Amino acid sequence: MIGFYLFLLFDWLVMQLPRSWRKKLFFALATLAHLLAGKRNHIIQANLNFAFGDDLSFHEKKEIERYCYRNLALNLLQVMENKRNTPQDLARQVTFENREMVDLYLSQNRPIIFISAHHGNWEIGAASLAALITPITSIYKGLDNDAFNPYLLEARSRHRLNLVEKNGAIKHLARALKNNQCVSLLIDQSSNVKSGVKVNFFNHPTYHTSAAAQLSRKYKAPIIGLYIYTDDEENYTIRFVEPIEVHTEDEASILDATQRQVDDLEKVIREHPKYWFWCHKRWKSEYQEIYSAR
Repeated sequence: MIGFYLFLLFDWLVMQLPRSWRKKLFFALATLAHLLAGKRNHIIQANLNFAFGDDLSFHEKKEIERYCYRNLALNLLQVMENKRNTPQDLARQVTFENREMVDLYLSQNRPIIFISAHHGNWEIGAASLAALITPITSIYKGLDNDAFNPYLLEARSRHRLNLVEKNGAIKHLARALKNNQCVSLLIDQSSNVKSGVKVNFFNHPTYHTSAAAQLSRKYKAPIIGLYIYTDDEENYTIRFVEPIEVHTEDEASILDATQRQVDDLEKVIREHPKYWFWCHKRWKSEYQEIYSAR
């Protein structure tokens, strides 16, 4: 608990600073974290080598490695700001692309399964989607330190975001869709044979969650991907990609819909590789050896 109270003090002090100062402070902390995170840096490089091979230079991979920490810092700062900001604040920072197709489905009272990834500032993406377009039911995974969970829940749920625990979350998502409400999923984490299907991701056979496709088939809900971009780390564009729908009952349709989601995700990452969350073991279920090799 002492650590949490110290964090609350840090949170209060940081939020007294002008935003430009806050960012500089967090970027300094990101630089320090990068210098101290040898094992995590190894994971980042293992992922980049596995995904890109020689398509990226050593220098490009090191730049992406450094930016991983900067992007994490921006997301942590965004959590702190989301605890205090308003929908009007978010609207000043965010622009939506291709929103018309989302508004069309909503005007028809159809539920939507939004999918995204740990790409760019996902904290502002989730808050803006819920605050400015439609209420969302989303999955929440608690932190290892329970003392921090109420803080995180408050920051994430105040913008019309209904959070449900990861264990048993599918039934809550299903209930929301059945009631013509919208849900969201982050689809870029490691999966396995029990919870996913095998697709092609960065030219490697990879297990990927099929939850969005399964829910789409059962509740006739379109799957719409959204991805977040920024040129200045101050103003953000949230881009919606073409909807994916599952119309048939066969398993081939689930596989096809999941592969299309992965193709969209890979395209986004290839276009802007520095924004993705490279510091997790994405391929640990199938290729654990890449994280142990030196």
